[in-house]
Order: sequence, then C-alpha cells, then structure tokens
Amino acid sequence: MDQKISTNTLLVTTAVAASLLSIGATLGVQTLLQREKRKQLEKEVEEQTGGSGSATSSPPAEVELNELGIPIVKAETAKKPLFDTASSAGGKGYDEELIAEQLSRNRAFLGDEGLAKVRSTFVVIVGAGGVGSWAATMLVRSGVRKVKIIDFDQVTLSSLNRHATATLEDVGTPKVVAMKKFLEKVAPWCEIEPVVALWDQRKPGYDSLLLDSDGSKPDWVIDAIDNIDTKVDLLAYCHNDLKVKVISAMGAGCKSDPTRVIISDISLSLEDPLARVTRRKLKQRGIPTGIPVVFSTEKPSPEKANLMPISDEAVKESVEDIDQLAVLEDFRVRILPVLGPLPAIFGLTIATHILTITGGYPGVTDPTQGGYSLAGKRRTKVYDYALQSLAGQFARLHWQKQTVPVDLNDVGYLIEEVFRGKSAISGDSTRLCLTLWNKPEGEVATIDNLVVLTKAEQKFHEERVLIGGEAPEAVYPAKTIEVVNKRLAEQRYYSQYR
Repeated sequence: MDQKISTNTLLVTTAVAASLLSIGATLGVQTLLQREKRKQLEKEVEEQTGGSGSATSSPPAEVELNELGIPIVKAETAKKPLFDTASSAGGKGYDEELIAEQLSRNRAFLGDEGLAKVRSTFVVIVGAGGVGSWAATMLVRSGVRKVKIIDFDQVTLSSLNRHATATLEDVGTPKVVAMKKFLEKVAPWCEIEPVVALWDQRKPGYDSLLLDSDGSKPDWVIDAIDNIDTKVDLLAYCHNDLKVKVISAMGAGCKSDPTRVIISDISLSLEDPLARVTRRKLKQRGIPTGIPVVFSTEKPSPEKANLMPISDEAVKESVEDIDQLAVLEDFRVRILPVLGPLPAIFGLTIATHILTITGGYPGVTDPTQGGYSLAGKRRTKVYDYALQSLAGQFARLHWQKQTVPVDLNDVGYLIEEVFRGKSAISGDSTRLCLTLWNKPEGEVATIDNLVVLTKAEQKFHEERVLIGGEAPEAVYPAKTIEVVNKRLAEQRYYSQYR
C-alpha cells in the first residue's frame, strides 16, 4: 500500500543525497590532483635519472626547519642582494633604474626636478643622537647625495630607546660608525661620511669639519647638539661666517605631546626653555632672526617628567667640583628624561623641511608673504578678539540687521590656514583683526570677503575703503593687492574641503 512521504522525510533525504554528491565530487577532484602530482613527480625523477631508473645526481638536501617550522635559508642559497655594497663603494655602478624605483614615491611627490635637486644635496648633521639619527636616516632614504655625520659619542644601552639605527651589536661603538653601517644597507648609492669628533669652535679645524672633501660648502647643516654654548656657536658660525642654510632642534626632553611640535623662525619660538636661551644668546651675537628651529610648545607640570636629580652620593663626593661629573667639559651633568618618539618626531620634522624646501614643495614656508607660516597654532583668545573686532566693525557701519558671517572656528581657519597667522598688509602677527576687504553690495557679508589685518590697519581700511568708498587698488600698492587676491583665491579653493 502506498504511503505518503512527509515533508520532513523528503528534506532529510534530499540533504543526505546532496551531501553524498558533494563528498563524491570532492574525492573525485582530490584523486585527479593526486594523479597529476604523481605524474609530475615521475617526470622529475626521470629527468634526474636520465631515464635509467637510477639517480645520476646526489639526492636533494634535507630542508632544515627552525623551532617555528620555517625553512632555514643557508648562506650559500641566500638571495643575492640587489646592490653589492662591498664592491661598489660610494654608489658607483648601481643600476639607476633600481634607484629610480626605490625613490619612485618621492618622485611622484616632488616631481622630476624636485627629486633631482634632492639627489644633488649635501647635508651635514652635527649630533647623531635621537634627533640627528632620524633626520639623517630619512634624508638618506629620500635620496640625498651625501650626508656627513659628526658626533663624538658612542652607542649606549640607554641610546636604544630613541636612536634610529643603533642595535645591541652597536653598543660601545661610535654612533656615526653604527649609522654608516646601517644606512649603507638602505641606500648604498648615498655617500655617508662618519666623523668621530666633537664640533668645537675653540679647537683647530672646526671650520673644515663642515666642508665636503673637495672643500665645498654643504647645502644644509642640521644642529642636533644638546649643549647650549656649542649649539649657539654652530648656529652663529653657519649663519654669519659659513653663510649656509642651518636648521636647529630645540629641546625634545621631557616632552610627550606630538601635536605641539612646531617649526618656525627662532624669533617666533615659545614655551621652550632651550629655545629661549638660544634665542637670547643669538640676539647678543646680532642674529635676532633667520634661523629655523623645531620646538615643542608643550608646557611642563608637576605630573610630567622633569630633569632627573643628581644622587646624594655624587653630590657628597664632589660638592665643589660637580662639573667633573659631566662626560665632557661644559656638557650637562644630569640626565634628561626622554620619551623615544619625540626626538624622532623632531628629526623627521627637520628632514621633511629640508626635503620640501630643496624640492621646491610648499611646506611650512610662506612664499607669498615670506618667512615661516604660523599656521597650526590654536589661539582661542586671538580668534575671539578678531571675531569681536569684526562685530564692532559691523556696528560702526550701522549694519545692525547684518549677521556676522563667521563663527570662532571660521576665524581660526581664516587666521591660521588662509592668512598664515599674519596681516595681509604688513605681515605682523599681533593684535590681529578681521575686516571686510571690499564694500559689499546690499550689505551682504560673506566669508570670502574677509581679510586679516592688524587693529590699526583695520581702522585705516575701514575709513578709506568701507566708509570712504575708495577701491582697495587705489589705496594699497600692487604687492598688497597681489597678496590679498592670492589669499582670497586660496580660501575659495579650501572651502570645498571644509
């Protein structure tokens, strides 16, 4: 008698059949793969035995595995390096196509002409510690022609928390020698000259230390020295006597906030004790400006790291001759706490600055108004003052019904990003205000008609242009009009990304 098959029974039967079919198909595929593999093995055996059935060559060596099960590559079978650093010292004989490939990202960024300028650059780095080692490393990786690294010190265990290239094997060896050994493996076409010496203007030969082997001047000198007197001597010598571009690193010790690291002219440095002393000593030598520096605006606090004290035992042993505890004369005695990434950030900032300046890329410099941009400094009081000055201008113009077209964030954007923290007329950076540039039609104010001026300049502009009705072109020189037009055009371009 026929019986009805339930729905559940039908589903189970179907699932079992599908599973059997899947298993069968899988086994069939595996069988085919095994056959193909066996044929391949038979073919390889036949090639080795010459068809005679007996091996004509020694059996393949057994592969050795490490503790993780990874094959160990022996020296004789290791991959041949792209560059033979032993036989081609100084970069001679290297394939330019390979070099071009290694520097392809820099070429895409700087362009052919910019990269060519970088590749012809000679940089001297004085100080091979946390800052100098990172600056040198990235300059070499970016393709500079030559770096000369000057430092008297050796790698210590405590150096390893911040040094760019030093390893445990380098402890006890000169830092500059360790750097050369490492960097030649990265860019063997770059000439790296290590100099184990202390740059000291009081000793003979200090001037020749900064020159190339043929007596030519460097394109840049990087000051990564800790000692203040030596630092000031080097900066003054490069600026006044040698007349080469020099950039200086201020204090990275006791700092921890990477967002506070800034590059600017020495005259604009702030919140950095080392920068303050360096700035004062340079002024005494007639150098109030003209030297770029990297510094941090981070403020100290009781909760943060401070200069480590000298032990009571050391003080008792040498109360009157405490300076004798220093490694060298005039160098600091106490240990400065350093968080490893901060010196690296300082060094990378310096390297970036040199690469962009050399390659003609718009970096932190301000080609329109000259000097260094003040962008990136969040100064709430300055923004509030500028906003209130604009509201006061609207009141003086009797525009009570007109709403000020910007808020505090817009003011910060205009001052820092568009006008680089400076007046569009004089380039001053104090008492900044906002003003309408052109008298708007129908009392309609927009953000792309606002310009940053000083308080006195705002008053003058208001009287002559906004109240007096004169055109800006009739009031200001062509250079000022050019600056303002360029800044307003930039604002219109930036606005699409805000």
